[in-house]
Amino acid sequence: MSYVHAIVWLDHLHARVIGFSTGDGETVEIHSESSQRQLHRKSGKPGSGHAANDVTFFDDVAATLADGREILIAGPGTAKTAFSHHLEERHPELARRVVGVETMDHPSDGELLSFARRYFKRIDQLGTY
Repeated sequence: MSYVHAIVWLDHLHARVIGFSTGDGETVEIHSESSQRQLHRKSGKPGSGHAANDVTFFDDVAATLADGREILIAGPGTAKTAFSHHLEERHPELARRVVGVETMDHPSDGELLSFARRYFKRIDQLGTY
């Protein structure tokens, strides 16, 4: 996918990447192969109560974003920040192209693309990237 802008919406099991320049964008979906799901903490049990991050899944998402010049990360919960930290640790060049990390629930592809267009328009007007 070779576009100027890319937005990735992800949780710990699923990601949607939309790359776009002008006109319609191209959407790619990526799914985690992990069988782990959210765990629930029980009294007296050790551990955080959360499944570990799926490094292979994050690497697959990063590979899909490789050609994007400006990247916006979005999603609910902690997956978006975990992915951002993963990029900083394992894909530093890609991490430098991330312009923001935003919280979003579960938007449709149209809502996600509309949000990204507004976000990147604001970034472009500010000239901060």
